[in-house]
This record gives sequence, structure tokens and C-alpha cells, in this order.
Amino acid sequence: MSKEYVSHAVPTEISATSRCAIKVRDNYYTVEVSEKRSITDTNGIDMDEEYKLLFDEVNKVVDDQCQDIINTFTKR
Repeated sequence: MSKEYVSHAVPTEISATSRCAIKVRDNYYTVEVSEKRSITDTNGIDMDEEYKLLFDEVNKVVDDQCQDIINTFTKR
């Protein structure tokens, strides 16, 4: 493969998955979130920023759900 070749592929979809396992007392809880986003037009789109925003979103959902689990079991 030539090192000079530049890909001409255009992304039509991006996806991200975030997962976290936490132990509360003697139990383990796993939270996982996946999201796919369709890209209809790549003109003017910063793909690096799109990936960053997507991962920020799924990571926040997982973080919030893990915090809810911790809050639920530390109230007892």
C-alpha cells in the first residue's frame, strides 16, 4: 500500500460505547451506553469534534447512572 494514498471514504455513521462497572458492598453493577449517529452531509463538519461530542454524551450518561447507584446505596 502506498504511503501517499489519501482515503476518499466519507463517514456516514459514527458510534460510541461507554461502560463502567462499580462495586457497592458485595454487589457489582455495570452500566453501558451505546449511541450511533447518522451523518447525512459531511460538508463543513469537524469529525474530530463530532466524535468528542458523542463520547462526552455517552460518558456523561454512564457517569450519571453510576452516581445514582452510589447515591442509592450510600443513603442506607
